[in-house]
Amino acid sequence: MSFPILIKKQDNYFVEDVGIDSIIEKFATPSYIYSKQRIVDNFKNLESAFKNVDHLICYAVKANSNLAILNLLAKNGAGFDIVSGGELNRVIAAEGDPKKIVFSGVGKTSEEIKLAIENNILAFNIESEDELSRIQDIAKSLNKKASISIRVNPNVDANTHPYISTGLKENKFGVSEVSAFNLYKKAKTLDSILIKGIDCHIGSQITDLKPFEDSIKKLIALIDKLEIEGIKIKHMDIGGGIGISYEDEKTIAFADYAKAISASIKGRKLKVLLEPGRVIMADAGVILTKVEYVKKTQDKNFAIIDAAMNDLMRPSLYGSFHKILNVSETAEKESIFDIVGPICETGDFIGKDRIISIEPNNILAILDTGAYAMSMSSNYNSRPRLYELMIDKDKIHVIREKESFDDLIKGEKVLPES
Repeated sequence: MSFPILIKKQDNYFVEDVGIDSIIEKFATPSYIYSKQRIVDNFKNLESAFKNVDHLICYAVKANSNLAILNLLAKNGAGFDIVSGGELNRVIAAEGDPKKIVFSGVGKTSEEIKLAIENNILAFNIESEDELSRIQDIAKSLNKKASISIRVNPNVDANTHPYISTGLKENKFGVSEVSAFNLYKKAKTLDSILIKGIDCHIGSQITDLKPFEDSIKKLIALIDKLEIEGIKIKHMDIGGGIGISYEDEKTIAFADYAKAISASIKGRKLKVLLEPGRVIMADAGVILTKVEYVKKTQDKNFAIIDAAMNDLMRPSLYGSFHKILNVSETAEKESIFDIVGPICETGDFIGKDRIISIEPNNILAILDTGAYAMSMSSNYNSRPRLYELMIDKDKIHVIREKESFDDLIKGEKVLPES
């Protein structure tokens, strides 16, 4: 079993050059901890794999949208994949380049579209005919032209969890190949639309190359068909979705991924856009949490921790697996435990049936939580959101303060006396 950003030295675990004990001493549990070096390494390793392909890596902001992380990636040359006006504003605040932004999502509002056009984003990934018409009208009203790709739903099974599969015909995302062809022909007639690319995103946490290869073949066939109609596609956005090893799964090597894509577009002048999120951020983060109580019953053993489903939604939402490591010394023997939080929901669990030695006040590390942890967190049960800490060699940077009670009730008002 591997622990990507945790390194054991003598009796302590370290993230980069900072010991877990010193983090716990200065900051409360639970907290989100990230390794700056791992984020940069993951991004640069993916960049290196595509060095022989004209490409742009557009980091999926939804995976983790902290300004420090966006700024770090922007400084390393990243573009960004956004799905809301809020994410667009985050990228701008983090000094990202709007001209490297692609805007995905099925429900773009008029205000979001206007904001994106005014900031000259790279392209809208269009998901319906109504959206194309709305973008045309708004661009025309601004006396500007909007660059677009059309998101094709290729009806390819990504073999992932149904909630994060996005490329099947019953999913809400994109349009069929036939509909896309007709939409491109319509877009060609619109005076405030510039056709730039074609887009496809089939799902998340994909651990097999074949779904990517199958979907790209369909995009290439459509590109050739559009060429006959005089419609030139300049970039192919193949989405994101590369999985990581949460539970020792076999994953896709960056080199193999790049090789397969390069082979698919051989001889074509196509720029490739990628939208990775999880594979950049997930293994760069851990949640540190304290065991509050150990509760043993006739049927189950529970370790009740101070982190909860509002801090890490994935296990409750998807039944997802995260490795959990006890980073404290304990004399207890290993037993089978459910690792659960304090929230008043039976679904509030982080891990089920884990073989682990554990006792009260032990510190646990929940691994691979750099993506889709903080970004999906909530204040359920009036729980403040946590510190986000970035470790840079021997320094700890607070990149988000822990929320206070005042933060929780900001904007709320009691009714005046009648």
